[in-house]
Amino acid sequence: MASVPDISAIAAELGRSGLITRGGFNFGPGDPAPDGPRGRPARSVLLVGQAGAAPWAHFTEWLAVQGGEVTDLLDTWSRTVIGAVAERHGARAVSPSDRPFLPFQQWAMRAENLRPSPLGILMHPDYGLWQAYRGALLFDAWLPDEEPHAPNHLCDACASRPCLSACPADAFSDTGFDFAACLAHLRSEAGRTCREAGCQARNACPQDSFRYLPEQQAFHMAAFIDAAATPQ
Repeated sequence: MASVPDISAIAAELGRSGLITRGGFNFGPGDPAPDGPRGRPARSVLLVGQAGAAPWAHFTEWLAVQGGEVTDLLDTWSRTVIGAVAERHGARAVSPSDRPFLPFQQWAMRAENLRPSPLGILMHPDYGLWQAYRGALLFDAWLPDEEPHAPNHLCDACASRPCLSACPADAFSDTGFDFAACLAHLRSEAGRTCREAGCQARNACPQDSFRYLPEQQAFHMAAFIDAAATPQ
């Protein structure tokens, strides 16, 4: 039988690259569990991600020594870091960009008891919108039982919802996200501020203690534009 994952050791190893564990859970009898490291349905999943700018210096240091042939830069770095941890702890590493797509959003909501903000990004009670999931570890063993995360949706107490009115392209509304309007604005001269300083809607959120660095936001905006131009 596989041994119980050592969450503390995993967290310490991830922390050396600025990443953190983002909660996890054991799959139940009715859950569609993906294959674990031994090719049979995994028993548990532990999410891995970031809060704020913590990984940025580690990522840019890695990026400085890469050749021009590397693509999907942040995803490649994340796979490298998380994959090495998975190998040392008998886990299977998976990524949000894996095909077929895995239900990372649903896993995250279940693991940390989160809900989406009006922008669609999950709202965290501590990190606000300035957090992300970079991968997950699948195990053939059960995770130790943990206290459930108490619900705390900051958007419920935000009456003005400045995120919905700050977008210069009016791409966000209560009915969803207008991808085409956002992309057209970003590609225009008027979109320079968004390209260089990040999404104005996201930056309008008052929960900003973990706000990404300007250069980090610019990187993500450029990646968003590049991804939109790449055939899927």
